[in-house]
Amino acid sequence: MPDTTATMDNILAHYRTVAVVGLSPKPHRDSYEVSRYMQSQGWRIIPINPNAAEILGETAYPTLTDAAQHHAIELVNVFRNSADVPPVITEAIAIGAKAIWLQLGVAHDEAAKEAVAAGLQFVQNKCLKVEHRNRQR
Repeated sequence: MPDTTATMDNILAHYRTVAVVGLSPKPHRDSYEVSRYMQSQGWRIIPINPNAAEILGETAYPTLTDAAQHHAIELVNVFRNSADVPPVITEAIAIGAKAIWLQLGVAHDEAAKEAVAAGLQFVQNKCLKVEHRNRQR
């Protein structure tokens, strides 16, 4: 696997449009808080949640494929159980995403290999908000 710190630095420096798979409409959930923070930092949030119409003032889409018909997605941020990651990776590759970020507590080594082999930058088991804040100091 490539150096995680360098990969995180590159993602945080270059990408601003992020599809958030598993973004909850509930303000107390980590996915909501992280996405709200990234939105406040100027990032474009594209919610991926089949059970919501809108989250954080943005139209929610049931799948990455549906969202990609309307937006160019650079980064896919995943708030799902680790076991649910492989199909998300396959879909992210298919839509031409440039990077995958699995949130803290989410990891899948086989999916990581698939993503990296397809040329995507890949981070797992790290919090996007925490890593972004750490680089703002």
